[in-house]
Parts: sequence; C-alpha cells; structure tokens
Amino acid sequence: MNKTILVTATVFGLTGIMLGAFGAHGLEKIVDQASVASFETGVRYQMYHALFLLFLGIWDGLDAKPRKLVFRLIWIGTVLFSFSIYLLSLNELTSIDFRKIGLITPIGGTILIMGWALLGYYILAKKSDN
Repeated sequence: MNKTILVTATVFGLTGIMLGAFGAHGLEKIVDQASVASFETGVRYQMYHALFLLFLGIWDGLDAKPRKLVFRLIWIGTVLFSFSIYLLSLNELTSIDFRKIGLITPIGGTILIMGWALLGYYILAKKSDN
C-alpha cells in the first residue's frame, strides 16, 4: 500500500465529486451547455484517474520506482488535462482568457496515455510467478 498515492486518489475523488455536483447543479445556470458538457468531461477523466490511482496505490505488483513514475505521470496528466478543461469551461465568466492555455489539455491527455502505456509495459515486462 502506498499512502501518498492513496491520499492523492482520495483528493482527486473528493474534488471530482464536488466539481461534478457544481457542474450539474450550478454551472448550467451560468454558462452554455457546451461548456457544461466540457466541464463534465474534465470531471469524468479526473474520476477515472482517481480510481486508477486507488488501484495503483493498493496493488503490490510494481516495484517502488516504476510505481512512482506511473503515479507522477497520472498525477501531472490529470491536473493538466482536467483542470485546464475546468478553466476553459469557465472562460466566459472571467476577465482572463483561458483559451491561451488550451494547448495544455492535449499535453495532459498525452501524459495520461503515457502513464497507462507505461503501466501496461511494466505489467507485460514483469516476470510472472505463474
């Protein structure tokens, strides 16, 4: 069990639920439907990766170094991907033009893909006891 990964998963899950509730019950009154849908995408991916981190934190099939690398990729990718979507969805509510950071979203998505791919690689490369 890795406490840091599990705490991060819990924070992602907690904030995902809170942001999801805000998106479902408050956001639709102040932005257009396309922005609400985009916001919900950010929440969905944040929750997917909260669950991913829960798995990673309790699974003992990886050594510490590869686990740490996968954790960092998923953490960074989730923050860049989901949180940039949140800011872009709320763009019309602020005087700051968050569209300038729009490139961060696909970079975050690419980092998430790298985290998943690396986990897959580590699983396949691990010598099995069976």
